[in-house]
Amino acid sequence: MGIGLDEIKRRLRVFAEVEAHGISPLYEHLAGHAAEDDDVAGLLTSARNGEARGTLLMATAHRLVQADPIHPLSRYYPSLGGFDGVDAETWPLFRTFLLERGDRARSIIASRYTQTNEVRRAALLYPAVSQAAKEAGGKIALLEVGCSAGLLLGLDRFSYRYQCDGGEQLTAGPAKAAVGLHCALDLAAGAVAPKLPKKVTVAARAGLDRAPVDLSDEEELAWLEACVWADQPDRIRLLRTAAAEQVKHRPTLITGDGVDDLASAAGTLPGELPLVVMTSSAVTYLGRERRSAFLDALAALSASRPVWWVLHEPYAAGMDILLPGRDDLDFASGGMTVLGIVRWEDGKPDARALARTAPHGQRLTWLPL
Repeated sequence: MGIGLDEIKRRLRVFAEVEAHGISPLYEHLAGHAAEDDDVAGLLTSARNGEARGTLLMATAHRLVQADPIHPLSRYYPSLGGFDGVDAETWPLFRTFLLERGDRARSIIASRYTQTNEVRRAALLYPAVSQAAKEAGGKIALLEVGCSAGLLLGLDRFSYRYQCDGGEQLTAGPAKAAVGLHCALDLAAGAVAPKLPKKVTVAARAGLDRAPVDLSDEEELAWLEACVWADQPDRIRLLRTAAAEQVKHRPTLITGDGVDDLASAAGTLPGELPLVVMTSSAVTYLGRERRSAFLDALAALSASRPVWWVLHEPYAAGMDILLPGRDDLDFASGGMTVLGIVRWEDGKPDARALARTAPHGQRLTWLPL
């Protein structure tokens, strides 16, 4: 059974007030109005179970504007060269544009998943992956679940610059890299700045996704770009740079379910290598029971090899099960996600929250260990 209109409108309201607030004025405005509009919100009733979210509605509209870039609505889309800020005409134009293309919008919503392959999240993940590699003793096999186009699988080839309070900078990764990422880093009370290695050795890598994105397909690349928030064109430029770099180092991308096919995907990587399973805003799309099943699947993998789970997810996407009672990490309390690392030995997890994180890679607040 699909999700009802009232729940869809609630999700749109949360997206506007929590996820987009202070980050994307355009999407905050549009989603806020959509949450009060039965016709626009109703487009999401054609989404597959669990996919009826503000991100999918915004990506669908973005894709339709991409296909009609001379429409007056495009002037509000910096990704398409627009430079007008939100005004009294933005919502009426958006509403009319989308409803006039209602059949096309419903078709996209019914057939697509949100594919936010946010390259900047590599700056969040790198400290945790490097910590897992240190604990593993060096070389690792890296498996990303919910990999989209697999851009984050190249994180060992990116360079990183972390800007700390007081002017200090931490750097990591190769000095000459096509993709260079910047991230603000501050310390929670009692925390000590992480020690970041210049190099992480990923000896084998693969991605698992229910619908991997083939970057050689122009339509697939266009959808990936449409999933980037339209008033953040720098994110699209970075995506294109990372996509061009990935063509030189194509990872193996496997089509499958993140729970049911986890073991078989892990089996494609050399068994003698310690396994780091990485997720970034992927487990959050699973229902509660599937999240528990994902943790069980990770525990099962540890029976045959050392396993680490590096996660950048909302607290409620698994860490609440492994580290209960950490209200300070709850997404609703500040709109921050969690960077965590979990090591499994003989099926038993050792979970640590490393940092609170901005969802799209802008900031890390390092936590005391």
